[in-house]
Amino acid sequence: METKPPIPLAVLVGIQTPDIDDIAHEASLEELGRLVKTLGYEVTGTLSQKREGTGAGLLLGSGKLAELAALTGGTGVVGSMAPPPKAKARQRFEGAGGSVAPSAPDLAADSAPRPSFVIVDHELSPSQIRNLERATGAEVLDRTGVILEIFHRHANTREARLQVEMARLKYVAPRLRETGGGGERQQGPGAGETALALDRRKVRDRLSELKDQLDAVQRDGDQRRTARRDQLRVALVGYTNAGKSSLMRALTGSQVLVEDKLFATLDTTVRALQPETRPRVLVSDTVGFIKQLPHDLVASFRSTLAEALQASLLLDVVDASDPTYEAQLEVSREVLREIGADAVPSLLVLNKLDRVDEAGRAALACRHPGAILLSAHVPEDVSALRDTIIAFFEASMVEDVLIIPYAKQGLIGDVYESARVLSEDYDETGRVLKVRGLPGAIAKLQRSLGAN
Repeated sequence: METKPPIPLAVLVGIQTPDIDDIAHEASLEELGRLVKTLGYEVTGTLSQKREGTGAGLLLGSGKLAELAALTGGTGVVGSMAPPPKAKARQRFEGAGGSVAPSAPDLAADSAPRPSFVIVDHELSPSQIRNLERATGAEVLDRTGVILEIFHRHANTREARLQVEMARLKYVAPRLRETGGGGERQQGPGAGETALALDRRKVRDRLSELKDQLDAVQRDGDQRRTARRDQLRVALVGYTNAGKSSLMRALTGSQVLVEDKLFATLDTTVRALQPETRPRVLVSDTVGFIKQLPHDLVASFRSTLAEALQASLLLDVVDASDPTYEAQLEVSREVLREIGADAVPSLLVLNKLDRVDEAGRAALACRHPGAILLSAHVPEDVSALRDTIIAFFEASMVEDVLIIPYAKQGLIGDVYESARVLSEDYDETGRVLKVRGLPGAIAKLQRSLGAN
């Protein structure tokens, strides 16, 4: 019978600086724990320390570092990675085939499994990672590394995989290190380069190759978005795990992935609002935001976030049951500002209301009077949101008359697709339709029909 591999164990480490209060610090560590759980690791302990900043070479003070090393089985001391020097007599002895008796095992060592990962709730420099690994004997990941690993595992489409690989390489490049050989020069192709320099050149070449591939994929995506330019588009944006995919499924009836995990959705999904309207309203689900989202990921997911930039309306979805929802809302708005989507009309949607008591609902309504309070699992709430979306678009629609010549009756499908037909008649010139739709869509139809 095949046995499952053991679940990796991890210890969380956080630094509380003077600009972070206790509630925010605890919430950040809790969120990091959920990120680690999404990776499939088990958190066995949490260690935090108040410090003036996160720039110290060891990150932690000596006492906390010793405490962390006791959990992981490390020495708590940052030693050299080089092997210890040997006396000449010892070298001659070993060269002649001699051997040295191994040291006796430490019988007092704890036989219980120890954490093999230390996860730090900050972005670390390469030297900080090396120092912590030497002191703890465990593999060290910072917050950015964890997020990148989750994105790597959840990327399904070719575009998402290319985007994530680019972001990972940009993260890994400055963290490459020599591997045991002391930086010997290469022989043959690339002669004169150290192994480290060769690795870095390979990363640069791979990044250039990925960029060319991604540009080609994104050109196709841009063409699809251009084709949808005159259609009504709603983009769901917001913090990760705020319930966007559940709301997407409820609004469109699509079978999009819904999981209680961070970053369950990385690929853009576009579906029509159900029941369908005329003109159709397209709804897109986008990648979730998170505190300290790596800038390379924001840049890499340009096309995914372009759905928000080019949408007619944004639904900014927030988990209203989360005590830190206001901080999450600010993170979402900051990312939208970063990509220039803050100018797009938006509606605040306070989701997961089924987890909020009556007093909490009243407080939310008072604090956010223009927001839509709902639960994606309550059909009446979803129906009311659908009506709000339709009313938003109705306000910008106009009525006009289209005359479809008898020689161009093949365009009737485009009319019904792009506008709502209010009445239909015939005269000697062709079919006369009174329609209602967006000014841009009607103008496009007029041009197609050859109107002046």
